[in-house]
Amino acid sequence: MKKHLWFIAICLIAFCAGYSINSKAISDTGFRVAVVDVQSLISKSSEVNTLKLDQQRKLDEMKATVDKARADISKETDPVKIAQLEEKYRNDINNQKLALDNEYNAKLKQIDGNIKTIVVEKAKDLKYNLVLPKNIVLFGGDDITAEVAKSVK
Repeated sequence: MKKHLWFIAICLIAFCAGYSINSKAISDTGFRVAVVDVQSLISKSSEVNTLKLDQQRKLDEMKATVDKARADISKETDPVKIAQLEEKYRNDINNQKLALDNEYNAKLKQIDGNIKTIVVEKAKDLKYNLVLPKNIVLFGGDDITAEVAKSVK
């Protein structure tokens, strides 16, 4: 009988010890959250600044095209030729605008993808499980914007 009591006592102690160790292992997951100020990264990015300058230059070229169109149309006196010139320049300007918008959006999407890749790599290096934009987080999270900004071009 004593052997059975000792056996039951040892089993209970082993069960309690195993359960408490397992409970501690499950509850202490070490989940880490980081926040990143995306607007700051974008404003400091040299790629974005270059894109903005390029966009402004192309908009200035479009403005020159519009000015040239106005000058050409104002010189013309024949209503049929005025309508033809208006249609020609309208199509040219619309095509330029469409191409400009498509190019700008494609480059911006590429830059955004590069920044996201850098954030993911830095978060993995620093062993974070979750990264959120800083502007949606009210409290908590480690700000890793400075570390990410060092890697952003």
